[in-house]
Amino acid sequence: MRRSEGAALRIERARTDLEEIEIQLLLEGIRLCYGYDFREYALTPLRRGLTAGMAREGVQTVSAYQDRILHDAACMQRFLGTVGFNVTGMFRDPELMRCVREEVVPLLRTYPSSRVWVAGCATGEEVYALAVLLEEAGVLNKTSIYATDMNEDTLTAARVGSYPLDRVRRYEEAYAASGGQANLADHYSIAGRAARFNRKLQGSITWARHSLVTDGSFNDFHLIVCANVLIYFRASLQERAHRLMYDSLIRGGFLALGKRESLLYCPDRDHYEQVRDGVNLFRKTRW
Repeated sequence: MRRSEGAALRIERARTDLEEIEIQLLLEGIRLCYGYDFREYALTPLRRGLTAGMAREGVQTVSAYQDRILHDAACMQRFLGTVGFNVTGMFRDPELMRCVREEVVPLLRTYPSSRVWVAGCATGEEVYALAVLLEEAGVLNKTSIYATDMNEDTLTAARVGSYPLDRVRRYEEAYAASGGQANLADHYSIAGRAARFNRKLQGSITWARHSLVTDGSFNDFHLIVCANVLIYFRASLQERAHRLMYDSLIRGGFLALGKRESLLYCPDRDHYEQVRDGVNLFRKTRW
């Protein structure tokens, strides 16, 4: 390697090391100032989110981004929207939803009442999809759905239950693949270019701010859905989140995860059984 190339590599490594220090300082500042703890989030997706957030704010360095976030609460909310990984959609894992319909719902029918927790609900599309499923199965009237996210802005949007009509119509195919019994359109009304989900669905849902990173258990649940959230966590944080969800499930309760997630970092993985091969739905077998 030529001397000039070696020098360039050393400079690049120094820049990378400095940027990582800046990121650590930013995350620590956010924790101290706002109470959000991103320190154990996986670095690669976090870095992508930071890059997008910096471009939106027009700043060139992480340090400049930190200064703006710590002095501007509105900028912090935009940061959450960018880095909080608010990717969602209705019935985006039809096989999982079908499995819930066929394996979980029959057991929910045996309870006088049941509780469901959707963790990391983002703007709520997956929550309404689950409410539709439970309504069609005839158990929504005795089910309480708790939908949580750490971002108050996305929760505000979710509470309204209104989404672009063209986008909702694209969910029809996935709805059918999940075992939908009629048409998704039966569950919403149209106002202009928006689809607003029916009040009966909205009335079954309690929306609340909650962080898998810093908050504890708040109820005993028959079903917990935490899809495409853990993939953004480092191993230590995945372990904490898994322990929280395990402690929040009743014995015989179900845990639903995203396609790219697993029980690998779950301390209690031996206390679950997979409900169906190829589907990330697990049943708790012990306390």
